[in-house]
Amino acid sequence: MKNNLESLHRLLKEAAQAALLPAFLHSQSSEKADGSLLTAADIAMQQRVQSALQTLYAEIPLLGEESPPAEQQALLDSAERLWILDPLDGTRNFAAGFPFFAVSLALLEAGEVRLGMIYDPVRDECFYAAKNQGAWCNGQALGKATVHIPLAKSLALIDFKRLPPALAQRLSSTPPYASQRSLGSVALDWCWLAAGRVHLYLHGAQKLWDYAAASLILSEAGGSALTLAGDAVLQPSLAPRSVAAALDAELFQQWRDWLDIPR
Repeated sequence: MKNNLESLHRLLKEAAQAALLPAFLHSQSSEKADGSLLTAADIAMQQRVQSALQTLYAEIPLLGEESPPAEQQALLDSAERLWILDPLDGTRNFAAGFPFFAVSLALLEAGEVRLGMIYDPVRDECFYAAKNQGAWCNGQALGKATVHIPLAKSLALIDFKRLPPALAQRLSSTPPYASQRSLGSVALDWCWLAAGRVHLYLHGAQKLWDYAAASLILSEAGGSALTLAGDAVLQPSLAPRSVAAALDAELFQQWRDWLDIPR
């Protein structure tokens, strides 16, 4: 397992240094059918990572964000083991010159994430986890120093754009936390939560490649997450999923109660 993590770290770091960092601040973007942005760096990064993974793990296919939707669904329907890749999470940040983006890679096996790795090339931080074996950032274990903080004193990462309007209005008018941020990279949002840099998280609609690796990292760090309907977040599906999460168990219960998530 350790050798797998080391080889994946090296693979993602080398690909990001070749395909992402040289293009940062020099990348033109286009708009996809769903309104999200696409840059040449997204495509180049996916091609590099896919090629490297095929060399190391030829028997495992890859579902990438930039793969054709029909191909994505076919892989989910048929593959027992599958790489899930977001080659550039935070494309809009990347295109605008905002230095908060990452590459996310997960190994999905029998509907469960077994390995998850997220590499932030700007800060040279690699967050990773293995099922039932813990989570780390650059070799330091995550979740070992949970800060117990009440809801009213917490710092939250909130993506207002994709929330139900009534909930977004309620959060705006009567926020239960001390302050909130929105940073624009789902994968890094989860990782910063797992690292204790923020206390709460809320997002209305994220895709499998956004959260697959990150959800394992938070879980292995001891954190909790549910959809707004009270379901487990991970679902081997292309449909968007909502997320409410916290690292601290008691704080998560307070957050869940405030959001009125079913039990």
